[in-house]
Amino acid sequence: MSFDPRGSLYLLPNTLGDTAPDSVIAAQVLDRARSLDYVIAEDPKAARAFLKRIGPTRALQSIRIDRLDHNTLPRDLPLLLEPVLAGRDAGLLSEAGLPSIADPGAELVRLAHAKAIRVVPLSGPSSILLALSASGLDGQRFAFHGYLPVQRAHLAAKLKELERRSRRERQTQVFIETPYRNDSTLATMLQALGDTTLVCIATDLTLESEMVKTRSVEAWRRSTPRLKGRPTVFLLLA
Repeated sequence: MSFDPRGSLYLLPNTLGDTAPDSVIAAQVLDRARSLDYVIAEDPKAARAFLKRIGPTRALQSIRIDRLDHNTLPRDLPLLLEPVLAGRDAGLLSEAGLPSIADPGAELVRLAHAKAIRVVPLSGPSSILLALSASGLDGQRFAFHGYLPVQRAHLAAKLKELERRSRRERQTQVFIETPYRNDSTLATMLQALGDTTLVCIATDLTLESEMVKTRSVEAWRRSTPRLKGRPTVFLLLA
């Protein structure tokens, strides 16, 4: 049996906010995260804070943390995997939730596959799947669209397009927004969408302030929450 000198790339789940890691992440997963001495992270400072919270088995300063964010150039991705090819296990850590889901890690994972590096997904909280599960909307047919256009007219047009697609395919449409734009996005939704379209607002998932509610657009117009600054997933089903 031949020996493979390559390490593995572990996809490390993160909390969705200021939650105790052991309340949302399994003990075996946290043990794996503690064991790693090489981490690739969207925000090294936030990664150090996460590692400190879970209690690493080695000194924090001895853990190598490399940055992978939206500004990382494709030509720099192979450099991040060089230690793994040399036999060192690595952890890929997002700022929140699961790596590669609405996160810049997907290209690195694709490159790892191309280089025959073992990719190991570890279970943890995903705001998108938690919101879909709790929404009561169609969980058999759904599409995630990431961030929608910022400009109001373009956003309204995109929302109407998603509503038509949802009605035609009986498919739940899921998207997210930068927290400070939540209120303006919701206002545009309530203006652009039809009265009977169902909208779920899933906010602060796994936190004490969590709110998940599904109502018709007409009902949301009568009672509209304030969401500014609160991480939110939006879902609609026409």
